[in-house]
Amino acid sequence: MPATAPDTAADTRFFGHPRGLSTLFFTEMWERFGFYGVRAILVYFMMASLQKGGLGFSTEKAGLIYGIFLAMVYLCSLPGGWLADNILGQRKAVLYGGMIIAAGWFVMALPGEAPFYTALTLVVFGTGLLKPNVSTIVGGLYGPHDGRRDAGFSIFYMGINVGALIAPLICGYVGEKINYRWGLALAGVGMTAGLIQYSLGARYLGTAGLPPPPNPTARRQAATGGVVFLAIAGTVALLAFLGVIHLTPDNLSNAVGVFLSLLTVAVFGWLLFSPDRSADDRKRMLAILVFFVASALFWSVFEQAGSTLSLFAQRNTRLSVFGWDFPASWFQSLNSVFLVILAPVFAAMWVRLGPREPSTTTKFAIGLIFVGLGFAILIPVSGGGVVSPLWLTLTYLLHTIGELSLSPVGLSAMTKLAPARIGGLIMGVWFLSISVGEFIGGQVASLYEHFALPVLFGVVAGFAVVLGLLLFTIARPVSRLTGDVN
Repeated sequence: MPATAPDTAADTRFFGHPRGLSTLFFTEMWERFGFYGVRAILVYFMMASLQKGGLGFSTEKAGLIYGIFLAMVYLCSLPGGWLADNILGQRKAVLYGGMIIAAGWFVMALPGEAPFYTALTLVVFGTGLLKPNVSTIVGGLYGPHDGRRDAGFSIFYMGINVGALIAPLICGYVGEKINYRWGLALAGVGMTAGLIQYSLGARYLGTAGLPPPPNPTARRQAATGGVVFLAIAGTVALLAFLGVIHLTPDNLSNAVGVFLSLLTVAVFGWLLFSPDRSADDRKRMLAILVFFVASALFWSVFEQAGSTLSLFAQRNTRLSVFGWDFPASWFQSLNSVFLVILAPVFAAMWVRLGPREPSTTTKFAIGLIFVGLGFAILIPVSGGGVVSPLWLTLTYLLHTIGELSLSPVGLSAMTKLAPARIGGLIMGVWFLSISVGEFIGGQVASLYEHFALPVLFGVVAGFAVVLGLLLFTIARPVSRLTGDVN
């Protein structure tokens, strides 16, 4: 965990929190504006005909690409965290990542499949740099025993969702009602605004996120890794160009699935059995493994907002209220509306509970149960016909309660459980769990037209609720692994 400067430790200028939290609040708000603005229309854009400005993909292909893209976005948080820990520092990683993201969104607005895939690649690498490190800087604003930490992350999380709230309303409307590519370009405008704000507000961050001391070994490892990566990427591109291998969403999805599985085993093997781990470190790594599994399943359900729930909104939900029609993508703002309303409530509730506050494991269990219930309530109405928009509204409310019980709590837990020397990497591990979840969610989305919706929704809900109940039963043993960290 980055060092905490005395001025930020005593600073209460932003709603009782360090002034630097506002810089990170608005940086992440604009980054999420771009991300959720594109997510709101990405599946629609891929499935729209060429005549309507889309790419003409099938539902199965669009679902697989959606899952692969989101999985890779979060997967790149691992190397992004490592680069920040050893070479760049979190501040530079956030700046460079934002620049790459902005370029990616603007490229996506260009016509053709080649710019589309190029844009996805840029956004993947840029988000890998920005996403874990901006959260790590938030943790660096607080001392190890500062009781404001969880509340600070909840406020930070509210900033994420202010961006996620307005993004579908603006990008979704422009994309669905005017032109998809204009809606995509607006994401680049948002990221550019975030970069300007971040640069102007960096002076309020104290020492949080500053570059680490020079590490020649890490620089050599980075150079070697870069050469290996370019060699592999160049070989794959050449073989694809020569027709030796055929890159399709199906075989690419299979490759990503195998890679994620092997990477997860390798990462936790190293975290648990590295010689420099103390006994307490190993206990905390075991707790992180439990949270990893729970997080992966949670996000595999939750992030279907942009795939299965998005298609359910477009095909099975009445898109009018009192005779006024609205875009299907607007449903994706509901989660953020509820988050903006409820995040301060949850932040105040955790502080008010004090010593009676539920453990991290218990909060995770609550999150899983609520995200499962969000799909369970759709089972009786998903058999056919067009349903009231109130059903999806209730689904997003339940998902929001689940998210606030798990996501900001998970971010905070990673900064508390991580040994200081690998703080960025552990945050990358947290985002690896989301990557695994996104991949699983993409696989589920690709089955949208292969199973009856009540069956599909029932299986998704059942897995989440059962794992949530299991977590309740092991909450005390996991709490013993975390020691004095709640």
